[in-house]
Amino acid sequence: MSWNFDEKSPIYIQIAKYIKMKIISQEIKSGDQLPTVRELAEEAGVNPNTMQRAFSELEQEGMVFSKRTSGRFVTEDEKLIKQKRHELATEELQSFVQNMHHIGFDTSDIIAVLESYVKENH
Repeated sequence: MSWNFDEKSPIYIQIAKYIKMKIISQEIKSGDQLPTVRELAEEAGVNPNTMQRAFSELEQEGMVFSKRTSGRFVTEDEKLIKQKRHELATEELQSFVQNMHHIGFDTSDIIAVLESYVKENH
């Protein structure tokens, strides 16, 4: 089954973000071995070169590392994972606040709407 991609950003970036999200959410645990490039490329319905580029992106960020003959593994650096979780939360909040301002909410209204939503839904 192919993954769903949009045309807003390069596919390899979307794949890297998807895998990073699975690591941040601990769906994929620290130290876990990742599937091979070919396995994930087939699952995602993309060229293996695209998947390789996504893995390279994750390696540059320190989220995954390679063991020469064993494959790729998720970082065991909990501090880095926590930092990436915080960065993602900040990006999401920034987008949310910008969108709310765009549709006419001021800061105090945004806080009230968010508090109300959280109380009702969690």
